[in-house]
This record gives sequence, C-alpha cells and structure tokens, in this order.
Amino acid sequence: MNRKIKVLIVDDSAIVRKILSEAVAAEPDMEVVGTAPDPYVARDKILALKPDVLTLDIEMPRMDGLTFLKRLMRHHPLPTIIVSSLGQASCATALEALRCGAVEVLCKPAGPYSVGELRHSLATKIRAAAAATPRSIPDTAPAPSPIDKKQAAALPATGRLHYHPATVITIGASTGGTVAIQDIFLRLPADIPGMVVTQHIPAGFSLAFANRLNQICRIEVREAVQGDIVRPGLALIAPGDYHLLLRRTASGYMVELTQGPQVCYQRPSVDVMLASVAQAAGAHAIGVLLTGMGSDGGRGMLALKRAGAQTIAQDEASCVVYGMPREAVRLDAVSTIASLSDMPEVLTRAIQQSSRPLEHAV
Repeated sequence: MNRKIKVLIVDDSAIVRKILSEAVAAEPDMEVVGTAPDPYVARDKILALKPDVLTLDIEMPRMDGLTFLKRLMRHHPLPTIIVSSLGQASCATALEALRCGAVEVLCKPAGPYSVGELRHSLATKIRAAAAATPRSIPDTAPAPSPIDKKQAAALPATGRLHYHPATVITIGASTGGTVAIQDIFLRLPADIPGMVVTQHIPAGFSLAFANRLNQICRIEVREAVQGDIVRPGLALIAPGDYHLLLRRTASGYMVELTQGPQVCYQRPSVDVMLASVAQAAGAHAIGVLLTGMGSDGGRGMLALKRAGAQTIAQDEASCVVYGMPREAVRLDAVSTIASLSDMPEVLTRAIQQSSRPLEHAV
C-alpha cells in the first residue's frame, strides 16, 4: 500500500488500548486512526474513520466481540484481528471468530509475550490483515457439530484409499489457514495417510485448534508432542512457538519439536517442516501449501519437489492472502494448483498416485 495502514483498536481495557496503540504508532507504514472501548463506539468510528484493519477484543461490556464481528462481517466486512487471552474458553471463542470472518488472532499483551515480541507480532498481523480479502460465513451455515468417531468409523466405506505405507502428507498455512484446514479436514476419510501440519498460530491457540478439529472430523487430530509417531488417520498440529520436524526411524516417521531460531519471522515455520519432510520421506511425501502472508513455505515446497514429492498449492481466488502459495509458484515448486473447494479431491488423487517403491524415497 502506498499510504499508511489505518488501524482502529477496540478493547475495553485502557491499558491494552495504550499498549497496542504505541506498538502500531512505532511502525512507519501504519497509524492508529482511533480507539474504542466497546462495539457501539467502534461502530460509529468505523463509519467515520474508515479504517483498513480492526483489532477486536473478545470480552467486552454491552456486546461481546464475537457478536459484533458477526454483525460487522454481514454488513460491513473489514479485515479483523482478534485479540484474546489464553484461557480455554477465550481460545475457543477466538477460533470461532476466525471461522466467522476474522483473519488473524493475537495473544493479549498480558500473555507470554514481551512488549518487543508483541510489537513485531502485531505489525506482521496488521500487514497480513490489510492484504487479506475478508470473508464471512452465511447466516445459515452453522458451526460443524462434534461427531462420534466410533459411529463414523462404523459407516460403510465408499472406497478405500490405496497408498504406499510410507506416504505422508504435510500441510502449511498462515493467514486464513485455520478455516482452510478445517474445510479440508472435514471432507477427508478416516483412512487418510498420516499428516503433519504447520499453521502460523500463537502458543496456546494451537491446542484449542487441534482439539476443535478432533471433535468435528473423522480423522484424529492432536497437537504434536515430542516423539509422536505419524500413522494413518492421524494429523499432528505443530504447537505454537515450536518448529515441527519429521524424522525417519526404523519403525516409521517420528515428530521432533524444537524452539530453534525463527525462520521467515515464524516459529513454527512451514519451511522448516517441509524441508525435514523432504529429507525424511522424499518421493513418498505430498506437500500442500495454503493461504498465508509472506514467503514461508516456498523453499520447503521446492525441496519437496526436488525430492520427487507431489506439491499442491491453493489458488489465488480462494486464498484469504495469496502470499505463501505465490512464492512457491514463483519458485516453480508447485506441481498442482487447486481451489480450496477442490483440494480434498486433488489430495485424494495424489494419495492414490503415491504407491511408489520405497527405494525412490530420499
């Protein structure tokens, strides 16, 4: 953008408004055009000040942030960053806000971040939000309900997937990724190959994200822990603030977690995960890069492609932010481009094509 990004900060805490305002004011490409202590004041300031990005608290008097967000996205869609505490209920509400149209989530300043870390994280998320295409769900689309996994497993199979036992799927995403991953996972069969996933998400929210997916999907979804074994029907989500790496052992693939340096300003980093998958699984890997701001994942996809893996990127039209997939395409690291709606079918075809001899793996 040639002009400064205009930011409106909505939070009932004067201290939080001050901290966020100072962090934004320190960035040369953005400015705080106003603050509001509640959604009613925010509504008037949105109309008067026409901000590019909104930061929105969840728990506020008179009207909670989620209710306001739903109304806002229906009548006046605006790129919105949810600012939330790390409580279990708050994390769950923040994830619901992402489903309802918010594009990013940020820990409250009182969380585990220093002021310096908050400043960089907030600035990065504001830039991503400013580049995002805000999307909302229709009023008639309810949130997916928890399923009975035993009952789902007992349903007749519509067609078994056939793939080499060494097949592994790896997925990377950032801005807009929580919704994209959920959309894909909801349509995957229970006998899918094992998956490792890196979604740019703050520490604490990744656990709530994994738990929510596990409730509503046929596959098992967990936040990864050190030494986890990758197996069919299981998706492991990288914990916030930890890189996830895949290691090959005599008994299969194992997950390693590390708090190494940030890569592309991210931890977890998609590049770190994909590079490890390329080394561990080679041609038996299937790499998927979804919506997100920045370049993280591009070099990792190239490593996968060079190792003989199938690489799939989300198309521009269905991305909230077409940054990470664009970088992979620019590097000629993508073998297939697909819309989000087509991604499960494309992924299924890639799985069925993955039955290659183990000696071709790198």
